[in-house]
Amino acid sequence: MKNPKISAVIFDMDGLIIDSEPIWKIAEIETFKEFGFDFTIEMCALTTGMRIDEVVEFWSKKLKWQSFTNTEIVDKIQNKMIQLIQERGKLLPGIIESLNLLKAHDVLIALASSSSMSLINTTLDTLKIREFFNIIHSAENEIAGKPNPAVFLSTAKMLKVQPNKCLVLEDSKAGMNAGINANMRTVVIPEFGTSPRWANNAFKKLKSMLEFNLELLR
Repeated sequence: MKNPKISAVIFDMDGLIIDSEPIWKIAEIETFKEFGFDFTIEMCALTTGMRIDEVVEFWSKKLKWQSFTNTEIVDKIQNKMIQLIQERGKLLPGIIESLNLLKAHDVLIALASSSSMSLINTTLDTLKIREFFNIIHSAENEIAGKPNPAVFLSTAKMLKVQPNKCLVLEDSKAGMNAGINANMRTVVIPEFGTSPRWANNAFKKLKSMLEFNLELLR
């Protein structure tokens, strides 16, 4: 590659690397049921891509529970997620090919996720892809989760790369907006079989990571 405009690619994790969005829905629906709330897939969809503590905070304002804490719910969902990832976690199509392609061309690779480090570590170890990433970063210690750009800006800083030299790969509206807010070239791969209107705001929309190519970096 001659003088690529982009020198680092930052991967989201949930729904991009691992097909975890259905797993998140199961974990959320089961947990909220245990706490006495009937949750639907549509309700889960309202907070896709957000940090789990912010998801629970969102629903605590609407459902106004009092007999338990947000932390109890967050912990329960996280523990269910770890178990489900270990049991069912699978790489989404095109991920290994993309990682190998970038590595072969010496492009810096990072992971920046709304998930906690414990979930990130579970995912990377279950899928055996840790070695590909130069930097692995969680939004759990940032001022806010996506669509706030903090997790991406911190990742760029750790990579020692200017934000405008980074390309972000995302699947959710919150993630896409975080990438755009960080002034990064943002490519979205919406959930398979969907073509949401919000994805038109991205630099490029792909059907799957099998369409990823080095031209996107030029």
